[in-house]
Amino acid sequence: MFKEFKEFAIKGNVVDLAVGIIIGAAFGKIVSSLVNDIIMPAVGTLLGKVDFSNFFFALASIPETVDSNSIDAVKDAGIPVIAYGQFINIIIEFFIVAFAVFLLVKAINAAKRKEEEKPAAPAAPPEDIVLLREIRDSLAKS
Repeated sequence: MFKEFKEFAIKGNVVDLAVGIIIGAAFGKIVSSLVNDIIMPAVGTLLGKVDFSNFFFALASIPETVDSNSIDAVKDAGIPVIAYGQFINIIIEFFIVAFAVFLLVKAINAAKRKEEEKPAAPAAPPEDIVLLREIRDSLAKS
């Protein structure tokens, strides 16, 4: 059983998949940072210094002692919320990742097309043609 597992784990597809997952997780963190730290603050500033991550609906009344402008404070108070601002951020992240994957697939397809478009090397002439050419050339020399 261990031998079978070893053969399975060493196969190229499994290793490629593992590398893809690791790089995908790292790419996800980069995109999250891009959206949360660069894009959304810029969009929020353009829309009048709005912080999308703090957009929410409280599903219960918020006591006066809790900062009602901070989703973290409301959640810490144990009040259930619908965090639609964070949902907007995640949708933007999704579109960025989807666009990056689209560009990657497009580049791979273009590379495959270039590979397919390369002309095939001309096939070697049949042996009888080669012999006839040799005979012709030797007669021409005489």
